[in-house]
Amino acid sequence: MAAYFFDTSALVKRYVNEQGSTWVAATIDPTAGARVYVASITGVEVISAIARKLKGNHVSASDAVKATFRFHYDFANEYRIVSISDSVINRSMMLAEAYALRGYDAVQLGAALEINGRRMTFGAIPLILVTSDTELLTAAITENLLTDDPNLH
Repeated sequence: MAAYFFDTSALVKRYVNEQGSTWVAATIDPTAGARVYVASITGVEVISAIARKLKGNHVSASDAVKATFRFHYDFANEYRIVSISDSVINRSMMLAEAYALRGYDAVQLGAALEINGRRMTFGAIPLILVTSDTELLTAAITENLLTDDPNLH
């Protein structure tokens, strides 16, 4: 069974039509059987992204309401939420320094590395970090995570 860690730049494509949205929807579809992990901060980031798209007139008010409602449901029922523990914060600070990542990108990578490490301890298949952020992709590859960019699909 495939396991993915979606950062916000990739996950928002499920709720707002963008390049890569079709691939994201198919990959996350519960009938596909994949495990989908997200950091707890992703909740704030996705809602913020939808609100900003509405403010910038990139989505209609009705589409924003639908997207927000769907996201709240999915966040509560479909995703495996990764808590931002002290160990994730400490690792994320080191990642931010090493790769000059934006704050929440470093936390996303720290959370993905934490979950991937736990999965490897139990002999599970490696996690695939999904992001459309090139700096985060580069850092994740350097950290030996498997990656995918929805913009390439």
